[in-house]
Amino acid sequence: MQVHVSTEAAASIATGALVVPVFTGDALDGAAADVDRALDGAIAEVIANGEIAGKANETSLLHAKGTPFGRVLVVGLGDRAKFTASGLAKYAGTAVRYLGKRGVRQIAIALPGGVDAALAASFVAEGAHAGLIDTTLYRSEADRPVLTEAVTIVAGSYDRSALEAGALRGGTIGHAVNTARTLALTPANDMTPTHLANRAKELAADAGLEIDVLDEDRMRAKGMGSLLGVSRGSDEPATLSVMTYKGDPSSNEILALVGKGLTFDSGGISIKPAENMHEMKYDMSGGAGVIAAMWAIGKLRPKLNVIGLVPSSENLPGPRAMKPGDILRAMNGKTIEVINTDAEGRLILADALCYARELGATKIIDAATLTGACVVALGHAASGTMTNDKAFVERFLRVVEDCGERYWQLPLYPDFDTQIKSEIADLKNTGGRAGGAETAGAFLKAFADDVPWIHLDVAGTAYLDSESPYSAKGPTGTPVRAFVTIVEDLAKHGFSTNGVTANGVTAKETATSR
Repeated sequence: MQVHVSTEAAASIATGALVVPVFTGDALDGAAADVDRALDGAIAEVIANGEIAGKANETSLLHAKGTPFGRVLVVGLGDRAKFTASGLAKYAGTAVRYLGKRGVRQIAIALPGGVDAALAASFVAEGAHAGLIDTTLYRSEADRPVLTEAVTIVAGSYDRSALEAGALRGGTIGHAVNTARTLALTPANDMTPTHLANRAKELAADAGLEIDVLDEDRMRAKGMGSLLGVSRGSDEPATLSVMTYKGDPSSNEILALVGKGLTFDSGGISIKPAENMHEMKYDMSGGAGVIAAMWAIGKLRPKLNVIGLVPSSENLPGPRAMKPGDILRAMNGKTIEVINTDAEGRLILADALCYARELGATKIIDAATLTGACVVALGHAASGTMTNDKAFVERFLRVVEDCGERYWQLPLYPDFDTQIKSEIADLKNTGGRAGGAETAGAFLKAFADDVPWIHLDVAGTAYLDSESPYSAKGPTGTPVRAFVTIVEDLAKHGFSTNGVTANGVTAKETATSR
């Protein structure tokens, strides 16, 4: 999909449909007021008769014969006092999904007044892309939906260069989000660890990144027994993809993004129930997020060194599969007693975290659909966040607060370290039902060692069981937005957390700095 910007008056735009925003209980202003005048008060009339009140993501379609736009879609933004810029992504996503289902190929989306031009254009472009995702990749061609081809962001009184910069950034992030979602949507018979690595190679080449893919022989030589242990039950070989972006060659600082790439998780010998097991193709969503975010980083070119690591395997109950009671040895020499083979994500991440440290990472953020316990704690409303560095996580949470993804910090008390101590090895891979998300975080902490590290448990947010007005059901693209936002912030403000969290750098500052 193409994204354009226009500084024409909204009422004069020639397009298949024009989208205008309204707030709850507010008088019409800006583009909505201009278009309402052109329609002889038609927008005010549908508000007055109760057809639309302006609640967030409400819609009302008006036909407008004799106008250059033909149709007007009125979309609610909610209460103006509670409105934040990230709401514009949902506004645009709602519009594109509503009109796309009706075969509209060309859409113009008007911005509300009183928002930063670059920031607003960025969120609208991102949301328009995210609303466009095609989840019917395996349907016969005749049954595929018509997709919107172009969106024009309309802002008559805004600076055009700022709009273009914002639209470029948001379009890049939106495309990356959809890339992660498409990777996750691909069924496991096609999305093998080798295929995931090949897609990483293709995206790295497109974004000008370096890439190295470790095969099992190289992993064995590195002592990655934890990752290889998970892979043993499958005929599909494991891979470890390492994407490298050198945005600041003069610096020794390196941010590592690490994502779990479990292309299918049956649970192994500790097999999962059959119900909903088909959703376990989504267990590589963290890895998909890293690959897609690295592509976006390559396109946006921030001044920062970033490496993306995606350990990938299947977890199946084959004749060589790891068994409860087995002892694995990770790359750093730590031994792990396998209590439950369905706690495999932390095992493949353990070796990837060790390798990130070997490659010189000075900060690490990992993302994984790791625990059902995190879903129990936070539902589908937020991802869990854990850390070994208070200042780093405080900065992260402030920066990504309005990026369009939610994160909530969970504790890593010493009690959780005690729960994962093994009687016969250094660690065990589960610590019981109590504090399941936190014991998984404590396990990973042992492999991050002394490098400032954040763990994102995206089990409840990486995919959703129902659609919304602005997004299809299925994969969400989490944590692509957060990854790109924190990278831009570190590039702008530097790696040191001293003095930064006190002021609270926000997603708005990051977006408008480009």
